[in-house]
Amino acid sequence: MKVLIYSILLVFLPSRYQMHESNLIDWRADRKLTWADFQAEPVKGSPNAALTSTTITVELGYTRDTLIYHIRCQFDKSKSWVSIKNDYILSHEQGQFDIAQIYARRFSKELKTQMIPSTNFKKDFDKIYGGIMRQQHARQLAYDAETNFSINKSKQEEWLRKIEEELKELEPYANYR
Repeated sequence: MKVLIYSILLVFLPSRYQMHESNLIDWRADRKLTWADFQAEPVKGSPNAALTSTTITVELGYTRDTLIYHIRCQFDKSKSWVSIKNDYILSHEQGQFDIAQIYARRFSKELKTQMIPSTNFKKDFDKIYGGIMRQQHARQLAYDAETNFSINKSKQEEWLRKIEEELKELEPYANYR
């Protein structure tokens, strides 16, 4: 079996940062973020009240006709920070993590329905990966813009409902381990 490992960083940070397993929290429906999870120092001069750093890692393997993969959607405590703490901001940051989970599930769905091990495997994988990551990035930007980073409380509640509905809709693709 050939094994390919792809690590996909959703919040792009300089390569000098190292990911350590103890700094990573796997996304779970029964485990919400707390302010204690935000362990990095706030960026001086940043207009943001908090920053959520998430990663999606993918380990791929395949035989002649079977794709095997393991996806992890994780929050990185060592790269996530907060300067202003309140419930609205925390729910907004949880929304960021939940959006990453949505795209991990969408990625799983695409791999299940579109990927067939072939001579074009890397090209096919890169096309799916690139499309999902562009969509995820655009969604994160729209979430921040429409909610004004959680300041617009009615839009924030609307987005959190949409995120919850989408997580339920993609539940069949949540078991990507």
